[in-house]
Amino acid sequence: MTALGARITVLGARLPALARRLAPRPRRDRPDLIALCLATLFFWSSLTPSLVPRPWYLQGVVGGITAAIGYALGAAVAWLLRALLPWRPADRTRARCRQAFWALTPLLSVWLISESARMQRQLRVLQGLPSALTWHIPMIALMAIALWLALLLVARAVRLGSVRLIRLLGRLLPRPVAFAVGAVLSTLAVLVGVRDVVFDRGIIDIADRIAEATNRGTKDGIHRPVSRYVSGGPGSLVPWRELGFQGRNFTGAVPTRDRITAWSGRPALDPVRVYIPSAPPAAFEDDRPFTAQAALAVRELERTGAFGREVLVVAGTTGTGWVNPNVAEPLEYMYGGDTAIVAVQYSYLPSWVSFLVDKEKAGQATRALVGAVRARLDALPADRRPKLLVTGESLGAYAVEASFDGPDDLLARTDGALLLGAPHFSPMSQQIRRDRDPGSPVWRPQYEGGSRVRFAQFPQADLARPPARWGRPRAVYLQNASDPVVWWSPDLLLERPEWLDDPLGPDVTPEIDWFPFVSFWQTSVDMAVSYGVQAPHGHRYGAGAVDGWAAVAPPEGWTAADTTRLRAFVQHREAAY
Repeated sequence: MTALGARITVLGARLPALARRLAPRPRRDRPDLIALCLATLFFWSSLTPSLVPRPWYLQGVVGGITAAIGYALGAAVAWLLRALLPWRPADRTRARCRQAFWALTPLLSVWLISESARMQRQLRVLQGLPSALTWHIPMIALMAIALWLALLLVARAVRLGSVRLIRLLGRLLPRPVAFAVGAVLSTLAVLVGVRDVVFDRGIIDIADRIAEATNRGTKDGIHRPVSRYVSGGPGSLVPWRELGFQGRNFTGAVPTRDRITAWSGRPALDPVRVYIPSAPPAAFEDDRPFTAQAALAVRELERTGAFGREVLVVAGTTGTGWVNPNVAEPLEYMYGGDTAIVAVQYSYLPSWVSFLVDKEKAGQATRALVGAVRARLDALPADRRPKLLVTGESLGAYAVEASFDGPDDLLARTDGALLLGAPHFSPMSQQIRRDRDPGSPVWRPQYEGGSRVRFAQFPQADLARPPARWGRPRAVYLQNASDPVVWWSPDLLLERPEWLDDPLGPDVTPEIDWFPFVSFWQTSVDMAVSYGVQAPHGHRYGAGAVDGWAAVAPPEGWTAADTTRLRAFVQHREAAY
């Protein structure tokens, strides 16, 4: 009995501690009011319009992400206030503030989402779209809340894991050391997990597999060319099956001399199109794959007689290897097929993935190609050389710009350039915008009085404006003021961009404004929907290349009426790919 009594006594002594462990803990993880207020303000700011109209579901995504950013900043502010200020509001005051927040926030959110629908309709009209818009107010709110909660749960899981790790380390190390080591290990775990697991092995691997499968296919209606002047055709140094998806599109859709003759009414030639696909370094004897690609391109140009044509064009490609048919075909029709266009593929990944993982390859591959073609041309007598032109759209424009050391080098080594939608990080575009003439807006910069380089969104009118003096060779940039690809930059996180200064671009709504963090995510989403508008808005340039080529390198005898007729033809014909 004595032993049993002793055990009961010990158990009784432990009961209070056990009860404390089993009792429900106070709710310490209730969302902080300051953090909730800042999250709500960020969500409201995300409802403002940006460069292009966006659908309701993407508005929900933008709202959720920006609300999470606002909550994180608000939580940090609340922590600092509690750490630095001794004063605390009374419990009754805090309760009333929470009641006011929950009473007003839903009503104001519904009203502001309705207002955002009105602003989106105005933007659609400004960019030539029907004003009709389905704006699901409840769904936008639900998507934003769901995404915000998901991100909040992830953040709290990371915090909880960090706290437990620090406690475990505290049993072995002094508390300050345990805190420092635990914080470092937690940070490394998050960074490695996000970069290696989520990004590299998740997003990038999935995108790579999809792109690789697509690269093995061929677009419906595209067939192997019968012309010997085209890569993949008879006698080609590059087999048809190795050209890749975009290479087969480019070479399999070349207009025939009969089609060109039917349009022009004059005898024409079969155009030359050369395309060198991407390949692993082991596929080339040279240990420098881009140099080997360029050498193969020159041999293929020689095989097709490209150096005997009137015009030779080096085309920069996008991430997938795409060459815009609305850029290639107009020049072929203008010159009656007496043209050669050459392009190399450096990747089959979508442009956004190429930008993230191998943007440098675009410049390296195109620079090697330009150098090899320029060297071959220099070996020809001056009176027998074709005009050397360069062109590129989007990441292809960056590839061309990265092939030269500035505008002067570009115009010294070529006979003209046509670049469309050059991304913000393109080196030459950045230089021109930085050094533009005083008084000209960043969305339509005037450079050195417009003597050699000009920008246009509506090229038919913009390229005809003063100053009249325009020397040769020329470079034309087609750049839409509402193109998010042109203006997206990490600087948008914390810095107001110049393209929001007055005067705004012709298709940019006056309702637009800049908010820290918010504008970055809005513009990021804009890039995903930048093809959902009609040219010349967003990232669409339509038949603008017709006027661009007519300004850069018109054939002898070419007239304004010819430009108008070809522009109408390109606008109304269905592109092959």
